[in-house]
Amino acid sequence: MKKYFLFILLFTLVTVSCNTEKKENSYKTNSSDQTIYFGGDIITMEGDNAEYVESIVSDKDKIVFVGKKAEAFKKYKNAQKFDLKGQTMMPGFIEPHLHPSIAALMLPNETIAPFSWNKPGETTKAAKTPETYRALLQEAIDNKAQLDKMFFVWGYHQLWHGDLSREMLNKMAPDKPVGVIHRSFHEIFLNDKAIELFNITEDDFKGNPQVEWKKGHFYEAGWLLLLPKIGNILLDPVSYKKGLSMMTQLMLRNGVTTIAEPGFPSSDFKMEYDLLKSEMDKNPPYDVFLIPNGTQLYAMSGNSNEKAMKAMEKLPEQYNTDNIFFLPNQVKLFSDGAIYSLAMQMKDGYISDDFKGQWMTPLDLFKEQLSLYWKNDYKIHVHSNGDLGIQQVLDYNKEDQKAYPRKDHRFTLHHMGYFDADIALQVKELGMETSVNPYYLWALADKYSKYGLGAERAENLVRIKELTKRDIPVSFHSDFAMAPAEPLTLVWTAVNRETAENSKFSQDQRIDVFTAMQAVTITAARTLDQENSIGSIKTGKTANFTILQEDPFKVEPMHIKDIKVVSVIFKGKEHMNKTKSMPGGWSETKLTPDVEKALDFVLKQMNTSAKLDKIVKVKTQVVAGVNYDIDFKLDNGEVWNTVVFRDLKGNYKMTKTATLKK
Repeated sequence: MKKYFLFILLFTLVTVSCNTEKKENSYKTNSSDQTIYFGGDIITMEGDNAEYVESIVSDKDKIVFVGKKAEAFKKYKNAQKFDLKGQTMMPGFIEPHLHPSIAALMLPNETIAPFSWNKPGETTKAAKTPETYRALLQEAIDNKAQLDKMFFVWGYHQLWHGDLSREMLNKMAPDKPVGVIHRSFHEIFLNDKAIELFNITEDDFKGNPQVEWKKGHFYEAGWLLLLPKIGNILLDPVSYKKGLSMMTQLMLRNGVTTIAEPGFPSSDFKMEYDLLKSEMDKNPPYDVFLIPNGTQLYAMSGNSNEKAMKAMEKLPEQYNTDNIFFLPNQVKLFSDGAIYSLAMQMKDGYISDDFKGQWMTPLDLFKEQLSLYWKNDYKIHVHSNGDLGIQQVLDYNKEDQKAYPRKDHRFTLHHMGYFDADIALQVKELGMETSVNPYYLWALADKYSKYGLGAERAENLVRIKELTKRDIPVSFHSDFAMAPAEPLTLVWTAVNRETAENSKFSQDQRIDVFTAMQAVTITAARTLDQENSIGSIKTGKTANFTILQEDPFKVEPMHIKDIKVVSVIFKGKEHMNKTKSMPGGWSETKLTPDVEKALDFVLKQMNTSAKLDKIVKVKTQVVAGVNYDIDFKLDNGEVWNTVVFRDLKGNYKMTKTATLKK
């Protein structure tokens, strides 16, 4: 009887097992949770060249098939069908170095910068001269600043806007607290009312060489010391949440499905995390990876690197969610100052005494941090900009590698504003990797050719090909807001190396489109050690995709940044870019430098003494180039309309004469 019972039990288990297996197989090939994508250019970003496939299949949040369309339709008969209708699908774009904290501060507050910025619902005015800057700043203070509330303005840069000081801000705002944050986000100027509101004194910063108290100027380490003291005001919850919501809109607009912040927190861990989580609890179509800030955690841990490291080890277990992830055994450290402040450390110094290199971390502490995390097998990310700043990192790491050899350490240098072939060779020999900001060339090369660096160095900012020709992994990042959070703009800059003033610098450093697109997909994933789950279209990876109106490999290189993002697929679900489309292929679009150039072309031909007040609305149409339909307002109150065509070589032609609108 016992043997009979065992036989029945065994038979039942085998039968259940077989039925379960059949059900699982059926689920994998015939499920409404599955989607077949087909009907357009599908680029996997696998391999060494642009690889196209006919179709892919996702099952919930995973890719389960990549291959022929006929095979997909045969194998997944019940799957939903997603016809791309000639559009292009790529892996979801990745931003491996972006600061939600900066986005949360910059986006909802006043922006007055050398170039226009496209914010959700607003395009800011550019201020390219001291006179324009002061006029816009005074206007903003008069109309928006309040007596009892801190007023922050971001975007100031001395080379465009002239000198700034506490005394000047006192005259502009004698009874309103004002803080002007430098374009670099590494400096701030405060007036008397702001200092009074923050309840800080000169003694709080005694002996700090990076604080100019009389000027109300706090920079680099002085700025980092100030941040915790003003965090409760700087991180105003209402404004901060609004900024994070605006950041979410930018990510969708630009096709980004993964972001990372190297250096969390910037000042207040609990407040920054809680506010970030409040945005991520809305389930936006992107994940956030956080890399602990070794410098801030050092200060938060009683000036102990060992205690900081122990605190880092607990972060994933304590704070990870379904879409926020602290990366284990990774740390962010800081070498020299900001390139936007001309505070990076340069081997040959600067061409005038107006600028001086700065160290963000005292060198004895920096060396101690590098050695500690190296010997504990951390993946180290280092902010480093100038050739001397980078060289210092290399020299310290050579000592650490000699004392404690490691393989596949993936030590990553971030930003790398200026370096030469010798540094690139050392990076290769040390087995390091890189994440760079190509936008520096576009934004800074023209101005820095005349001030600070001189032509030879300024025209050779971010020499990416020195890295790629040595097979050094290179990803691109915006370091938002050091560049717009627009991956295709970063790609465009690296491929064309054209500046804001249309200069074509160091053309020998242009890279091919595939390598540039890798830098915002698979190599960007590698920067975060996530290349096995995101960054390319491959069976088993997460179903994150960016859908583009055009194929970046089939358009002229000068057109890449103008390609429209149609939508993103995030973990198998589509999220549409809500930019309006119109009949005839016209689309409402953001204000870009190309739009400004097109309108400048028109204004020079208009017989009027009036000056531009603002650009009201822009529509674009892609036709072997781009048509710009622009409504603009002059300072005399008149609103005009014109249409300008930009060909593939960047030449402009007015196809509709500027007409006064009724």
